[in-house]
Amino acid sequence: MAIRPVILVPDPRLKQACSVVEEFGAELHAAIADLEDTRLDSPGCVGIAAPQIGIMQRIAIVDTSQHKKYGEQSLGHLVLINPIIVHKEGERLGREGCLSLPDFTANVRRAMQVEVEYYTPEGDRKIIQAEDFEAVVLQHEIDHLNGILFLDRVANLATDVFPRKTSAKAR
Repeated sequence: MAIRPVILVPDPRLKQACSVVEEFGAELHAAIADLEDTRLDSPGCVGIAAPQIGIMQRIAIVDTSQHKKYGEQSLGHLVLINPIIVHKEGERLGREGCLSLPDFTANVRRAMQVEVEYYTPEGDRKIIQAEDFEAVVLQHEIDHLNGILFLDRVANLATDVFPRKTSAKAR
């Protein structure tokens, strides 16, 4: 459909919780298409959430299948409508980046394993389990839907945030 501009920090929409999707029709599918087109226009992008393109609804796309290090373990291309984390366990500290904050990465503590309940674009309820990198991506995108940025989860802004070597568009 269309590549939309990615909303950048400090845009206040990134700090707002999104509305629950109630209609599973053409409007939802158009929003998903725009989200996917925007994700694909960002090389290396493994996840994107609707508020990052100005759609304030609980929609996210996660696809780690092409990631050189984690692709073989991937659940594949996931379009998540109204996702919620129903269980998490373990802990890992890892480097994260974000399309909405393209010039920085940070060390973020996340659960090592998650169980996520969500709906498909057709309205079917699903539950998946993910671990390690894919679990982190799911948590990151669901945080966006709740108005939480990865910087909100950094323990120490002075020691755990790093300038990115190249900007997101240059990657």
